Amino acid sequence: MPAATADGELSVVSLVPVGRRWVSAIEAVDPSVRLTVAAGWFDDDIRAGWGDWTADSYLRPRPATAAPLVVPPPQEREAVLAGADVVLAGFPVPVDLRARCPRLRWLHQTPAGASNLRRCDLWEADGVTVTTSRGLGNTLAIAEWVVASFLHFARQLHRAPAEAAAGRFDRFAYSPVLFAGKTVCVVGAGGIGQDVGRLCAALGARVVGTRRSAAPSAGQPLPEGFAEIAGPERLPELLAESTFVAVCAQWTPETHGLIGAETLAAMPDGAVLANVARGELIDEDALRNHVDRLGGVALDVYVGEFEHPPPEWLWRHPRVLITPHVSGGSDDASQRPFELFVDNLAAFVGGTPLANVVDWARGY
Repeated sequence: MPAATADGELSVVSLVPVGRRWVSAIEAVDPSVRLTVAAGWFDDDIRAGWGDWTADSYLRPRPATAAPLVVPPPQEREAVLAGADVVLAGFPVPVDLRARCPRLRWLHQTPAGASNLRRCDLWEADGVTVTTSRGLGNTLAIAEWVVASFLHFARQLHRAPAEAAAGRFDRFAYSPVLFAGKTVCVVGAGGIGQDVGRLCAALGARVVGTRRSAAPSAGQPLPEGFAEIAGPERLPELLAESTFVAVCAQWTPETHGLIGAETLAAMPDGAVLANVARGELIDEDALRNHVDRLGGVALDVYVGEFEHPPPEWLWRHPRVLITPHVSGGSDDASQRPFELFVDNLAAFVGGTPLANVVDWARGY
């Protein structure tokens, strides 16, 4: 089927800001492309669908020095959605976007996780191809967050704020461990996980990991820095030998609650756990039962982060470091999600397969 519609145009609507470089690249894909940048037009709809917690967390306020955002009247905005063949989106999107885009054939989201769409009518939507930027985001920045959190607890830096508040040092309370020479387990050795493994290995750690697919067959190289990659059935075994654990896997039915009572019990006393995946991969009730024997827990995510604040105990526990899903932040933002979109747009126009298509059965 040709990408262009009967009127000879392919309507591409971006719900995220697009710089001049990428506007030019998108429009240059084919003469049929008509791009509308509608970033910020549907913020009120997002707030209504997702609630104030998510809207306040993810809808960035415009700088005071920026020109006022010109938002067309509702009828014109709805006409843009109604005519959209392709949508480029970030997070969050209107929960009823599919219903408002009857012509929609393909949506690409700049985030990596398809689970962002679980609350939307795009989840498993018939007739719509959805692609994500899996493995193409700020994976290096996220990996640096993991390493920083490991070192934060390894060097006992979590003690410093309490001492500052008390106005008294207790140098004998510190029991730092050397990161070099310890074993790191990467749960989910994909794009993010591989960067985590590479950085940890560069600091002298032994790195092992798991992933859904089978381990590399004989003769195939392991990702840089990894000593071993195994299937998920060996996770408890690998955790038992690991002082540091990074959770980097996709949220799927198989990984929901993956770090639970059994896997937490397999981790040694004093181990440090970091999660940069989704909060739902960790059973927080089980974690509460184990947190006092762990060396530290670093969370960039938590269960239900799009609906409500974290539980009080996560915010207040002295061995928990929690941040608001900012591990991917950087002064050098990845442009790879836009590169993928342009490449996929060319494939869409040409009728060839797209990269990073979501498999709804797998959940990513």
